Order: sequence, then structure tokens, then C-alpha cells
Amino acid sequence: MAIHLTAAMRVIATGMTSVIRYVFTLTTTLIITKRAACWSLFIMALTGLSASSFAVFAADIASSHFAANSNSNSNSGSSEAIKSDVSHTQAPISKTIVTTIQQTWQLNLLKEALRRSDSGYEVQQMATQMNQKRKVEEALAGTVDVFWSMTSKELEETVLPVRIPLFKGLLGNRLLIIRKADETRFANVKTMADFRQLKAGQNRYWPDATILEANGLPVVTSYQYTNLYPMLEGGRFDYLALGAQEIGEELASHPDPALKVDSHILLQYRSPAYFFVSPKRPELAAAILAGLESMVSDGSFDEMFNRELKIEQLYREAKFEQRVIIRLDTPDLSPLTPIDRKELWLDLFSMQGAK
Repeated sequence: MAIHLTAAMRVIATGMTSVIRYVFTLTTTLIITKRAACWSLFIMALTGLSASSFAVFAADIASSHFAANSNSNSNSGSSEAIKSDVSHTQAPISKTIVTTIQQTWQLNLLKEALRRSDSGYEVQQMATQMNQKRKVEEALAGTVDVFWSMTSKELEETVLPVRIPLFKGLLGNRLLIIRKADETRFANVKTMADFRQLKAGQNRYWPDATILEANGLPVVTSYQYTNLYPMLEGGRFDYLALGAQEIGEELASHPDPALKVDSHILLQYRSPAYFFVSPKRPELAAAILAGLESMVSDGSFDEMFNRELKIEQLYREAKFEQRVIIRLDTPDLSPLTPIDRKELWLDLFSMQGAK
């Protein structure tokens, strides 16, 4: 078995898919206990791919392999058993995927990742607006195949995460929408103790609300995102924190002459956003992961990211390094978060900020 594993790793340069096909072919000839050991050793041998991500990715290879075996003319008993089992359990894989994603960057990235994976999927957008809770429910039911969200431990345990941060950590670098009348009040914030005197507004379904509360910050929540703007103007809370890449458009879509984007504070916490896939579609999660990894590897992810989100312009306008940085802990961040993969993140988390 070790010899075969070594051979598999030697051909890894030909692509992850071919390697997994090789190992899968090997394991179908082993008894059950040795199959498990073989896969475990192979996962441990991989670098840059978590065990959970590998499991999702391998599901796609398994499906393809079983499908190929079902058409084989082999006379072996084990092959016949596989063919018999698959013929009764393997349903055709739909090439149409349903998504709630409407935003340009996330949708374009999804389509490019699927194109890279050579999967032949066609993306169908749902027009229905859904809150986070509804998206998860629809994904579990199989009526929504993929959506995007900031991650949480609960979310990663409920649906299938594709652990490539869509915004390279930018979503966790939050600017604040405040009342113009409070501009001086925010300019006087120097420490966490100062910041705790201010009250945040948040959508109850967003993981951010839990993060702020866990860090001892006072939070007022609403189940409807659009309600937060009149609540802020009316004095129910003092600020609404949004990702630096989205805050300008969000304020523009909820115009209010009494509100503005604060120029003094950067609220920062590790909160990657991922594509999340229905547990009923593991082969789709595998295809998205394969496509994204290909884009990261050849630099096209960064190129597309910088172009579509206008990162250079954002850095100039946001002046991150000139802000007072309020850093928060993310208590339930999954240990599988790929923090050590520097190529997946912007360098904002190493900034010192204003003193």
C-alpha cells in the first residue's frame, strides 16, 4: 500500500483529480479496513487541503469512478458488486445549479471556478430574496445548491463550506456607518474601553452579532437588515459595521443625509466568507473547490479580485493604516480556517494602525 501511495504522490503534478482517481482505484481492490487506512495516509500526505475539504473533493471523484465502473466489462466479483450497488443507488448528477447569489463579484467568481473545474455546470439565479436562516433551510432541503456567507462554526457544521475566503479577509475589516452629528464622538475613540461605550446595530442572523457580543460590545439587533438604517438615525444604536468593500454601495442604496461613513475607526476580526453548498451536492462543492484552487495557484484569483473590487482605489480611499484599529476575537472560528495560507488573505491583519 505504501508503494502505491508513493506512486500516487509522485504524479501529483499532473493534477489533484488524477491523483485521487489513482488512489480511489487502488482502494477499491482493498478490504474495508485497509481502504480506510489508505485514504487516511493519503489525506495526511497532502498539504494545503484540509481533511474536510478533501472529503468533499473526493466525493466527486468517487462518483465519477463508480460511474465508470458501472460501464466496465470487467468480470471480477468486486467490480460486479460495485456495478450492482451503483446501479441501484447512483442518481444522475444535475448540471444545473440554483443559487441565491446576486452580487457581481461572487457570481462571477463562482462561474469562473466552475469553468475552471471543467464541470459543465449551468448557474440559475433565484430572484427570491432570503435571509440567512432561509438560505440554510433551502440548502438543506436541496432547493438551493450554493450561496455565500460569512462563516460560523454552526454554518460549517450544517452545510458544506468551500474554505477559500471570497474577500481575502476584507469582509472582516469593517468600517462604520454613523450619524453625522456623532463624528466628533467617534474621533475621540482611542481604546477598546472607549469603543465599548458605543452601541452597535446588527442583523440578528449574521454571525457578526455573536462576535460583537462575545467581545463585550453592546449590540441591538433586527431580523430585517433594511430596518437598521432608520434605527441608526433614530438613535437606537450608534453605528452599523459593514465590510470595507461593501459599505459605500450599501450606504448609497439607503441614502440618508443624516448618516455618513466614519473616517476614524477600523473594526477588525477574522471572519472569512465562503461559498456554502447543499449537503445534497458534494460533487458541486468539489468542483467549486477545484476551480478556486486552480485560480489561486495561477494568480488569476488575485487578478480578478483586484480588478472587480477595485482594491487599489479602496486602499486609497479607506486609509486603513491611518485609522485606530479595534481588534476583536472570533471565538468560534473553525480550526480548519486556512489562516496559514498567506496567499488567501490581504495583509490588513498585520497593520499597526494609528496610535
